[in-house]
Amino acid sequence: MTFSVSYVERDGGGACLRLAGELDLSTAPELSAAIDGLTADGETRVLLDLTDLTFCDSTGMAVFVRGDNQAAAAGGWLRLTGANGRVERVLRVTGLAEVLRYEPESVDPASRSAS
Repeated sequence: MTFSVSYVERDGGGACLRLAGELDLSTAPELSAAIDGLTADGETRVLLDLTDLTFCDSTGMAVFVRGDNQAAAAGGWLRLTGANGRVERVLRVTGLAEVLRYEPESVDPASRSAS
């Protein structure tokens, strides 16, 4: 399966990137470039919708952490939503679900306190 990143505008500000397919060593640079582009445009609140992400390896997880660090350095955040199956399991096992404040039931993590 291929990987894709699509930009979606969000009500109330912030950006949303919808990820689909497999995020791994060969596709992680595409997500990094998308996050870097948002950061360069001054975006500090980024939501990653993982609903259609079917696989994510450690390289992809590292991109999530790097993106959160970039956003935090600019006074913002990166949050995840919509993970399921293996992707959600990896988030929980690695502890990234807590670090990135992932809550599967939340429609929009931005609605929670970002602090």
